[in-house]
Amino acid sequence: METPAPHSRIPGHIAIIMDGNGRWAEAQGLSRTNGHFAGAKSVKKIVARCVELGVKYLTLYSFSTENWSRPESEINALMELLMMQLASEVPELAEQGIRLVHYGSRENFSHEVLSALDKADEVTATGSVLTVGLALDYSGRSELLHAMKRIQEDGVEVTQEAIEARLYTAGVPDPDLLIRTAGEYRVSNFLLWQIAYSEIYVTQQCWPDFDADSLDHAIADYANRTRKFGSVK
Repeated sequence: METPAPHSRIPGHIAIIMDGNGRWAEAQGLSRTNGHFAGAKSVKKIVARCVELGVKYLTLYSFSTENWSRPESEINALMELLMMQLASEVPELAEQGIRLVHYGSRENFSHEVLSALDKADEVTATGSVLTVGLALDYSGRSELLHAMKRIQEDGVEVTQEAIEARLYTAGVPDPDLLIRTAGEYRVSNFLLWQIAYSEIYVTQQCWPDFDADSLDHAIADYANRTRKFGSVK
């Protein structure tokens, strides 16, 4: 499959379900925490490649609401990794014109995590090269409930436009391409409203093995598809 040239039918918005950190680590004889650290390195590679290709939005399924049921030690390690990555990467992201935003609930995070997320949002707020959305404590169903509650509070008519304006991702175009790693064929409660017509690409690679070349192959596959959005062409 040919590698896509920059700006040659590049999706404007790519969403990724980053799966397989634990499986990758176990296959290497490492701890799950090591797998998450390796996965963080893949994030940096994919962000850099998206900038090179001219992708405008990248949304990463980083921590689902269901992930709170994982062992406390793993959750603590993930939160520590998140704060460490924000502290080390945000200044560079701001210099590159990359905006970082959070999609999801804020209720279950510690004050320290929320402060780190808010600071990242503030420091990168003017970025216009690429918007990186971190779906943290995110659930597609909860997002829709959140939107409906806000509609009820605002006392407005329930319309498609009203719902979209009250999603966590309000103002962000729907994903053109949804990538799922580690060979799983499910959407796992991710962007349920937004991926109605997204093209889906599944790879057997675990997330730590997913790199710039992997992204290029996914985009080349996407570029060869005909998007009909329910119509006939």
